[in-house]
Amino acid sequence: MSSMAETIQEPRPAPASEPWLYGRWIDFVLGCGAWSAPLLALATLMRGSNAHSWVVAFYLLAVIFNYPHFMATIYRAYHTREDFEKYKFFTLHLTLLVVLTGVLLHLSYRLVPWIFTLYICWSPWHYTGQNYGIMMMFARRAGAQVTNSERRWLHAAFWASYLMLLASFETGASNDALILSLGLPAKITLPLRLVLGAAFAIFCWLAFRPMIRRSGLQTMTAPLTLAVTQFLWFVLPTLLELRSTYHIPQTRYSSGILAIFHSAQYLWITSYYQGREARAAGQSTWRLAGYFVTLIAGGIALFIPGPWLVSYIFHYDFTTSFLIFTALVNIHHFLLDGALWKLRDSRIAALLIGRSGPAQADAGTTAGRLLTGRVFSAPAFRVAVVALLFLWGAIDQIHFALGTNEGNLAALERAARLNPYDSMLEARIAAAESKDGQRSAAVAAFTRAVAINPHNAALQHACARAMLEDGRYAQAYEHYRKMLEMFPRDADALVNYGLLAARLGHADEAVETWEHAVDVNPNAPNAHLYLAEGLDQRGEPAAAARHWEAYLKAAAAHPEDPVAKPSQVVSATILLADDDTRINHAEAALATYLSAIALAQSMGEAKLESLALVHLADLQEKRGDARSAAHSYQRSLALDAKSGDRSSEAFDWFNYGQFLRRHGVAEELAYASFLHAEDLLGDTGGRDLLTIQGICRDVEKRMGNKVVTARKDLPQLLAQATSVSLEIR
Repeated sequence: MSSMAETIQEPRPAPASEPWLYGRWIDFVLGCGAWSAPLLALATLMRGSNAHSWVVAFYLLAVIFNYPHFMATIYRAYHTREDFEKYKFFTLHLTLLVVLTGVLLHLSYRLVPWIFTLYICWSPWHYTGQNYGIMMMFARRAGAQVTNSERRWLHAAFWASYLMLLASFETGASNDALILSLGLPAKITLPLRLVLGAAFAIFCWLAFRPMIRRSGLQTMTAPLTLAVTQFLWFVLPTLLELRSTYHIPQTRYSSGILAIFHSAQYLWITSYYQGREARAAGQSTWRLAGYFVTLIAGGIALFIPGPWLVSYIFHYDFTTSFLIFTALVNIHHFLLDGALWKLRDSRIAALLIGRSGPAQADAGTTAGRLLTGRVFSAPAFRVAVVALLFLWGAIDQIHFALGTNEGNLAALERAARLNPYDSMLEARIAAAESKDGQRSAAVAAFTRAVAINPHNAALQHACARAMLEDGRYAQAYEHYRKMLEMFPRDADALVNYGLLAARLGHADEAVETWEHAVDVNPNAPNAHLYLAEGLDQRGEPAAAARHWEAYLKAAAAHPEDPVAKPSQVVSATILLADDDTRINHAEAALATYLSAIALAQSMGEAKLESLALVHLADLQEKRGDARSAAHSYQRSLALDAKSGDRSSEAFDWFNYGQFLRRHGVAEELAYASFLHAEDLLGDTGGRDLLTIQGICRDVEKRMGNKVVTARKDLPQLLAQATSVSLEIR
């Protein structure tokens, strides 16, 4: 604060021929945003290092720059009774509406995403409007003539840059529960964003080209720099997103480093304006340092006490309350700011552009303080309030620094002692405890987080996962049951609840739950997958087949889904063919088995290819095509030999031996198959080994003395067994 006051000199009236407010370099860096490029580059380079230090430093900058810039608007509108009355709709009626909205948002969490999304999407437009207004101010201060058509081109250019960013915000599903998105497909927004980016460049060129010709490049330095700033803030991030995996995070973009740039720019111009206005009103005691102290204290008052008081008094989630206050203060600021700052206002134009010389104070300005009571205006009272607010701000800074130190359990617990009603803090404590292997403690922390904010579905899911990791399946089952009472259309909760129901022996409830999940989200691969499995277990192959098909379709549309991995897709294809076989759709089953074989082969899934071949062989045998069945078995056995899975290979040799016996092939070949299966299982076969040994003993009784020869010639017999297709009758 003090360093800023020393860096920026006291504002002085500027003649019409002087384009700068405080001076060339200060105006160029702060007002025109010339520091955006190096600081954005630095923020990008340092994003992965010292993350916690950066987060804490950024929050401190928010208290120094961002919060005060909101107070600057309040100061401007409420400082005198004349301004309060002039903008009464905004200063009184709109303010009351915002306060009532805040109460309603705290009572109904469902409304919070709508207001928060409005704030997030409106913020970039607010930044755009400020850049445009300052650009026009600099052009007029420099004496440049801007025609109506040029003004329209510039206005259209800035609109295009904002819409380009907004299109990025609305592309795809939102990954933040508090931000709503239209979910527009990239194939629609991609060409739109490219067109808007090109429009920004073309419109700027159409506007600046004649202006530079008339006024010269040096005169247009400030306006051109602001156009470049607009490009860096809005167009460049979108272009980077189009070319790579870089994605514009909406919350960070609207309330992150650009908010700091915007706030510093706002404080730069409001401090100049307030200084000139004070001097025009004869207030010789006005000082920049005192003004900034007032703004910082007022900024703290706007953002910090409210959430703390709501949290402590009503045991309301601190994080949610803070976000509500943030959204509403911003929206109120956007509306009030739009009413206050208009260059067509003669008083504002006189002070910022200097076209009419020093502005005269309105009648009664110096005596028109809004707060006139002796207590409120007493210096001691003001000092006490400022000191209290600064102390509160310091406690909030400490709470934030401790509470965002992820992984540091001791620091997180100290933050929780400062405010025990913070769901996100409890979630960080749970994560830290889970990392330390304290699973029971992690469950307890997540349970506290859910109790503080039960409306946060992400927290509910995290709590359930912690219970599952701790082996508390019955508790997780009950947790999801209660969660679904609050979120009956949460598809993930429905799927997980169904899995737990199936695990705990409630098969019918599991199927019903998965059916509900499919109704909620027909495109979710996991819901169809588990429902198909459940229906198969209930002996309903026709219904299961429909959901296997739906799963395969959804998995193809969402290959990034965890349940759409190649091995699962091949397995599902085999199971679909099995169900088609059961319902006598032989032709469809045959085609599906062949599809599964080709798919497994292309994905390098040898074990699944072998499995599909065995199932195909079974179908071919049932259709009377024994020659093709033998060939399928033999392909499967060749794959088994390479896979190294002795158990699967043993079962396939056993099934092949049974197949050979059914078709009258020489008994020693079937016996060789059984004997090899027995050897493959070894001592780990259990009951399966006993079954194979029993078959072997039965065959040996019939073979008599041939058994000794067969055992001796086993390799030759196995080779002969895998090439008997022409001998099949």
